[in-house]
Amino acid sequence: MRQPIQKITSICFWLLATLDIIGIAANVDWLHFTVKPLLLPALFTMLYFSKSTYPVKKWLLAGLFSSWLGDVFLLFEYRNALFFIFGLASFLTTHIFYIIYFLRIRATNSSLLVKQPVLTILVLAYGISLVWQLYPLLGDLKLPVMLYAAVICSMLLCSLHIFLGVNKKSAVFYLSGAAAFVVSDSLLAINKFYHPFAFAGVFIMITYCVAQYAIVRGYIELSKT
Repeated sequence: MRQPIQKITSICFWLLATLDIIGIAANVDWLHFTVKPLLLPALFTMLYFSKSTYPVKKWLLAGLFSSWLGDVFLLFEYRNALFFIFGLASFLTTHIFYIIYFLRIRATNSSLLVKQPVLTILVLAYGISLVWQLYPLLGDLKLPVMLYAAVICSMLLCSLHIFLGVNKKSAVFYLSGAAAFVVSDSLLAINKFYHPFAFAGVFIMITYCVAQYAIVRGYIELSKT
């Protein structure tokens, strides 16, 4: 029973994602406003009905719920700047939940960051350089954005930390998802604070959908072992 539900919800998620991306690209606001709030519930359902052999799933579900709140808040950013702050706080909470989730996975091997410490340096260098470029343009959001950058880079580092300790499919999905999340949030920050660019919303949504789906798929693959 669980397997058909996973397949159906996976198809629904990507169908909704495609419709949302079309809505963004074609500036069809009603389609974007209708579809985007349905994306995370589809993934939530997909994860909820997955085979559960790891108690850490609750942290992933909490992260998806927090992301859904962030999606809804950002839809109304045009009405009041506070909605962006609420969205930022929601996604900050999401990444904290994902950090807890990654760190509670029972890894069976040593940390990739211990074997390849240069990866830590590269991730930190990326986060610092991005904030450095945006800093003069952040206004009152300097501290929140710096905190957000630190947390999302920590989330990416956590996915690298467990990379060698889970099965190969899970490792690839986790790392791909975490990296895609960093890319998505980086594009959003560049478009909002630094310089708007063509089809920004499309690229942000594509990488965001890949990120969330890959992290959920990582759990599903992990639970098969």
